[in-house]
Amino acid sequence: MVHPTAPQPTLAPSAVFDWLDEAADLRARAGLTRTLRSRPADDPVLDLASNDYLGLVHHPAVTEAAAEAARRWGGGATGSRLVTGTTALHTELEDELAEFCGFEAALVFSTGYAANLAALTALTDPDTLIVSDAYNHASLIDGCRLARSDVHRAPHADPDAVREVLATRSHRRALVVTDSVFSVDGNAAPLAGHCAAARAHGAALLVDDAHGLGVLGDGGRGALAAAGLAGAPDTVATVTLSKSLGSQGGAVLGPRRVIRHLTETARTFIFDTGLAPAAVGAALGALRLLRAEPHRADRAREVAHTLAARLTAAGLHASTPDAAVVSVRAPGPDAAVQWAADCRTAGLAVGCFRPPSVPDGISRLRLTARGDLTVAQITEAVRIIAATGPA
Repeated sequence: MVHPTAPQPTLAPSAVFDWLDEAADLRARAGLTRTLRSRPADDPVLDLASNDYLGLVHHPAVTEAAAEAARRWGGGATGSRLVTGTTALHTELEDELAEFCGFEAALVFSTGYAANLAALTALTDPDTLIVSDAYNHASLIDGCRLARSDVHRAPHADPDAVREVLATRSHRRALVVTDSVFSVDGNAAPLAGHCAAARAHGAALLVDDAHGLGVLGDGGRGALAAAGLAGAPDTVATVTLSKSLGSQGGAVLGPRRVIRHLTETARTFIFDTGLAPAAVGAALGALRLLRAEPHRADRAREVAHTLAARLTAAGLHASTPDAAVVSVRAPGPDAAVQWAADCRTAGLAVGCFRPPSVPDGISRLRLTARGDLTVAQITEAVRIIAATGPA
């Protein structure tokens, strides 16, 4: 640590950010370079990389709902939700989303990331113990870091370990935090076990259902509905509107007093501009479509199981999906990057997960089992992945 009174090195203005080049070189040597790729609106590549689980991003009912919202309410929300950023459309979405998922109330945010930060920072304090699953999403991890609380990183999907930690706590409050479906392998959390552990020790349960909404539960009502926890007085859920609902944004669902507390205290709600009306309209249109066509959730799970079975039959190490995510293990980071690139060259877009994005250090291809994929598209996807895989 440099003493405040010690002489500071003099750098030319052009050299102030030289350290960024050194950091970039280190990432490159570790195979962790990331690049942006712009895609055209009419990209011919078969897409198994997005989170469009139900194939609703381009559905006419969704795009028209977005367009109508923009025509009526304008291009932006104009301000924070507590000033001018709450339209009647926001209120409709919150009411219908809460009712659909089985909770008392909902609060919509500009992103799912912001929703997770809000829930974790507003529902905790210095006298709170947070018990967080080791494989939780980055937004939950960052929320834990921002919370003024002690945080314990629990072994993955282990309710007994959660119970042991809670049993020895000295904090007045405790919060158990987990994804419902983990985004890397697509495996589901043992929500019933976590709930039992939390209730045995007076703790609350916070579940990020980003990958469960629209895929799990009756008609896609989510993992908490499937586990019988929707609407529980000690349970809070967060969701994204950017996956199954084909839009953008996020929301927190829970008891009405929790939502009131977030409205009045959550910084990522109070100081952020409200979600744009077009995104609100698209999410509302998708939610109403899912309610009218509940079979879409079943189809997404069916496609996931078909993909996993066919990839396994082709000799690849594919995960067993609990929702709509399937992963295929790669020998290492470089091999995963090259494999994904070769798939794209062959006409297939797949995700590529590698350290530090994967907590177990194992690089993977990540596939989205979209509910609108045809049998022919599934067959072609499996063929390309098998043909381009590392020797």
